[in-house]
Amino acid sequence: MRLFLLGFLLTLISCGTASEEENTAMPRPKGFPLMEIPSHTYQTLEKGHPFSFELSHFAEVKKDTFARAEPHWMYIYYPRWDAFIQLTYKRVQGDRKRLDKMIRDSYVLASKHQMKANRIEDAVLTRMDGSKATIIELEGEVATPFQFFATDSTTHFLRGAVYLNTAMKNDSLAPVIRYLKQDAIHLIQTLQWK
Repeated sequence: MRLFLLGFLLTLISCGTASEEENTAMPRPKGFPLMEIPSHTYQTLEKGHPFSFELSHFAEVKKDTFARAEPHWMYIYYPRWDAFIQLTYKRVQGDRKRLDKMIRDSYVLASKHQMKANRIEDAVLTRMDGSKATIIELEGEVATPFQFFATDSTTHFLRGAVYLNTAMKNDSLAPVIRYLKQDAIHLIQTLQWK
């Protein structure tokens, strides 16, 4: 009889514990923010630079404020998402070694994200005028999911990187990243040297 009574009490206690666990409030998992993505519309970069291209109507051109910024370095800033495409421009000066160093530096800057990137892949993009540009895509929780550089091999070199100023996970930002990547590719395709 004692054994039966002990078993009955243990059953009641364990059932009470299970129902208490079921009634314990659990926080809801974080949801993904609603991202309103506008259609792509473009305008031409204002004059005064050794290059021109088309940029989004939803972006603002801002001067690069980095202490060592050179002339014609800029941010294509998207206030809607607090994101930007950073552009750095350098003259090649007909120096092949100088050009090779700029290309190497572009790859070094991309490789600095290896610790957080799941994948880094580069590809050659053929522009509308037949010239080539290099794009570098990075997957994972990286600050710059898309980078690129273009050159005419003798005079001009332009490097760009898409930056996201947020601590959100990049998978939830995928629509914004796709939008910025498409704008960056449009920039590359419409790039003209002066």
